[in-house]
Amino acid sequence: MASLIEELINTLESENTEYVELVKISKEKTSVIIKGDVKRLNEMVAMEQIHTDKLTALENKRIEVINDISTVLNRDVNTLTVRHIIDLLKGQDKEQQKLAEVHDRLKLTLNDMVVVNNINKQLLEESLELVDFNINYINGLNQMPETANYTRGAYNSSSGVINSRFDAKN
Repeated sequence: MASLIEELINTLESENTEYVELVKISKEKTSVIIKGDVKRLNEMVAMEQIHTDKLTALENKRIEVINDISTVLNRDVNTLTVRHIIDLLKGQDKEQQKLAEVHDRLKLTLNDMVVVNNINKQLLEESLELVDFNINYINGLNQMPETANYTRGAYNSSSGVINSRFDAKN
């Protein structure tokens, strides 16, 4: 059982390390979004994907370890949480404290991640709204009625295409 707890602690520490890196990238991404640097944003998304792939593997390992712990403890894997495991480690103060510390650090890191991602999400939504507004504005300009592009014979010379020439001859 002690080796399973140690493996769980190591897995959670590794997950926390990856999330800390993701938080750093996300914080840097905030300024990149504000600057509108699409190239750098694409690079950062690629870096995030590397960390996300590592996190997927770590998450699978954590699930496996929790499954093994639930088997040893004869507990339902669906109701066994890390907090519950911490509570079950009464009398094993060292392991209980280490697991509680890494659990709390991971929880704080995840909360930071949520805050930064919400800020970035809002910035991206506002950027998309601005792009949408600009597209609609430009499309609106192209659909304006033509009133000042008549030739001497009072015929519209543009034939559906905006022509900005001014005929000043009499």
